[in-house]
Amino acid sequence: MNATTEILKHKIESLTPELLETLVRIVEKLEAQNKFSVPQFQIDEVLYRIEFHNENPKTKLDFYENISELKKYCA
Repeated sequence: MNATTEILKHKIESLTPELLETLVRIVEKLEAQNKFSVPQFQIDEVLYRIEFHNENPKTKLDFYENISELKKYCA
């Protein structure tokens, strides 16, 4: 993961100012889309349940079948 991060840092640092501005706009648009697709209170609730389950592994998650999808949206 660190190697990937370093590669991305190097590539971003070598972008022209115009391309960097374009990249920023794309990332901001992606962030906005993710924020609007799942309401924050639902993300908070899921994160709380995952944290509780991690601390109490014998408990059962009521949404266990969808946990990988939920983790993807909350990460």
